[in-house]
Amino acid sequence: MAIKTKIVPCLWFDDRAEEAAKFYTSIFKGGKIKKISRYTEAGREIHGRAAGSVMTVEFQIAGQSFTALNGGPMFKFTEAVSLQVMCDTQKEVDYFWAKLGEGGEPGPCGWLKDKFGLSWQVTPAMMGKLFTGKDSKKAERAMAAMLKMGKLDIAALKRAAAGK
Repeated sequence: MAIKTKIVPCLWFDDRAEEAAKFYTSIFKGGKIKKISRYTEAGREIHGRAAGSVMTVEFQIAGQSFTALNGGPMFKFTEAVSLQVMCDTQKEVDYFWAKLGEGGEPGPCGWLKDKFGLSWQVTPAMMGKLFTGKDSKKAERAMAAMLKMGKLDIAALKRAAAGK
């Protein structure tokens, strides 16, 4: 039985929605493009797009549905919204950091911008355990280590939290 997603993020692109959807679905196992809709002559005076050009691309990655919209150049991505990729292993961190960062720009603390300008956080799933609990010194050491990193290193974070 198909599960209907109630909340679907819509990602606004100038004119690269289909390219972005193909990029994202190629990175995440099981990713798929579900539907492409196209502009028509109706409303052309408003949208300014050629009839038949891609309007939206519905796609799914990691079980989450998204819509990519070719809406024009007036809106850009900012770090105010990012997508987190929760990783169980360093191998996953390395993979997603490399793939999503391809053609983009690395940032601090596991953040990066992809080649479309969308911000991602490639995050070890175990990070929450390092920053919670009664031992505030453990959290302080882990935070200090994380702040020096671009791509996150699980072993280094664990060593820092342990005081090693």
